[in-house]
Amino acid sequence: MRVKVLSRNPDDYVRETKLDLQRVPRNYDPALHPFEVAREYTRALNATKLERVFAKPFLSSLDGHRDGVNCMAKHPKSLSTVLSGACDGEVKIWNLTRRQCIRTIQAHEGFVRGMCARFCGTSFFTVGDDKTVKQWKMESPEYGEEEEPIHTILGKTVYTGIDHHWKEPVFATCGHQVDIWDEQRTSPKCSLTWGFDSISSVKFNPIEVILNMRTNTLCWNPMEAFIFTAANEDYNLYTFDMRFLESPVMVHMDHVSAVLDVDYSPTGKEFVSASFDKSIRIFPVDKGHSREVYHTKRMQHVITVKWTSDNKYILCGSDEMNIRLWKANASEKLGVLAPREKAAMNYNQKLKEKFQFHPQIRRIAQHRHLPKSIYCQIKEQRIMREARRRKELNRRKHSKPGSVPFVPERKKHIVAVVK
Repeated sequence: MRVKVLSRNPDDYVRETKLDLQRVPRNYDPALHPFEVAREYTRALNATKLERVFAKPFLSSLDGHRDGVNCMAKHPKSLSTVLSGACDGEVKIWNLTRRQCIRTIQAHEGFVRGMCARFCGTSFFTVGDDKTVKQWKMESPEYGEEEEPIHTILGKTVYTGIDHHWKEPVFATCGHQVDIWDEQRTSPKCSLTWGFDSISSVKFNPIEVILNMRTNTLCWNPMEAFIFTAANEDYNLYTFDMRFLESPVMVHMDHVSAVLDVDYSPTGKEFVSASFDKSIRIFPVDKGHSREVYHTKRMQHVITVKWTSDNKYILCGSDEMNIRLWKANASEKLGVLAPREKAAMNYNQKLKEKFQFHPQIRRIAQHRHLPKSIYCQIKEQRIMREARRRKELNRRKHSKPGSVPFVPERKKHIVAVVK
């Protein structure tokens, strides 16, 4: 004999407390919900509009420098500690949690050209216009103790950049040449030179790539060791695979002036760039255009930029002596979120991804307010690109077949590859 029994789990319909919402059973059969797509489209449209309404990325300005901020460095062990160097030779250590300066050092005479922290976080190095490399303690001196560097190395030329090895007591400096140093020695272990031009970044590769204009800096992808992005004077950024340097993997084109600095997010999926056009932009690694642009009325030429190690914030230093703190995701809500808030945010994000190519949603999601100068320059550059394209088409049309080859956009900016 077979007996059929109906059973219900009380957890599916009984509230835990009187303050909880009543649980309503739902049948997810699509045949019973013929207007589900229309409802989801409306919800996606509303979620996209609300995202733009609540997109307020600017968090704080760290004031205190008396000259333009020229370089910054992150603490390898502390998320809340950031170091900055100014054009007057002053170095400041900031606490991002309290948004205060906790220490000030007059490190150099003239510009602080570069700085980096030791891998253990106990000290940091600076280089400046006075041709010196100095190592400083990360901790403040004791009461009555003078502020003195641990070591000082006097060089023959001005150093323009410095970087430290991630695991060994070795660091590299650049300027007229690239020098590799041991921390215990006052002379470089080896020196490397390329031609007569000065070198602005110590992150180099044995194969030399020649671009149309000077490369200001580059940054390695923290997740893919063979990928790096270079910031160039021709307003573009180039992502290269070091195994195939004949052409860049991606050309990132949105800035309207020279790109001065670049830094990757800890996930390796995005990077942030600083430009002379008074703005910073966030680019996905696999996209040619930025997903976000940040600017303020007071912000001048942005010289340096850093992405924090917790992947939530971006720091930038500019000419008018300020360090600004931004959210990496402009519309993200800070603080502790309730479970229902998290569920609603995830649901809205999935809806936006599902309907991202619909014209109205795409228009709202991509719209950004830009300063008039940047807007006019973008318009002018678009006209110039169209004129060049039209000229190339006319030249190909009135030339012998095959005499004017098709050159991909990625290869147009490469002058030569020297092996």
